[in-house]
Amino acid sequence: MPNILLGDDDEELTQLLQEYLNNHDIRCDCVHDGEAVIERLKTAMQNSLPYDLLVLDIMMPKIDGLSVLRQLPAISDIPVIMLTAKGEEIDRIIGLELGADDYITKPCNPRELLARINAVIKRTNAASSEHTPLPDSRLHLDQNQRICQIDGVELQVTGTEFDLLVALLKQKGEVVSKAWLSQNVLQRELQPFDRSLDVHVSRLRKKLQPFHHESIKAVRGKGYQLVL
Repeated sequence: MPNILLGDDDEELTQLLQEYLNNHDIRCDCVHDGEAVIERLKTAMQNSLPYDLLVLDIMMPKIDGLSVLRQLPAISDIPVIMLTAKGEEIDRIIGLELGADDYITKPCNPRELLARINAVIKRTNAASSEHTPLPDSRLHLDQNQRICQIDGVELQVTGTEFDLLVALLKQKGEVVSKAWLSQNVLQRELQPFDRSLDVHVSRLRKKLQPFHHESIKAVRGKGYQLVL
């Protein structure tokens, strides 16, 4: 049974979501401010009982969700789904740039949240179950240990960025459509005006830029091509 942490200061909402998720075979713990999120994650790691996923509200007391995301790499590589206010696109973009895997707008439908949680966990588990390293002349991806190296130098990438690289490397030289990448990496259909995939690719490009000026080429109207 997946074990997730939900950080949101709306106690009525968290109780509703907790009950719904528990009834659908997902164990859910709730905290109500950013400091509590960090402390709970640290405690879980120290006890060798890490959470499988973090659902994180952006607007929280003490420490806001974006600040939590900034501190997260030093604590855990846990996948993150953001809860953002409807219409606050800038928060979603910043959150994705800081390493969040997905987002859902509030007020959220519990069924949609469940679907997003299952999609992220499924993708993470599927990637972890593959043990074949993917070598290339410069890029090396170890799917067992989730390690990304270029020219022998290890890059710090998020889970979503790693999965994007795997998908593009398996089809290196080919243009991979945004619709296919969204479906197979983000585990959802590409929606109009959804910039999540573009933000993940942009963040990945910046990390690869010191090694290659145009590692991932955008082909207008078609998709992305790994040219590294």
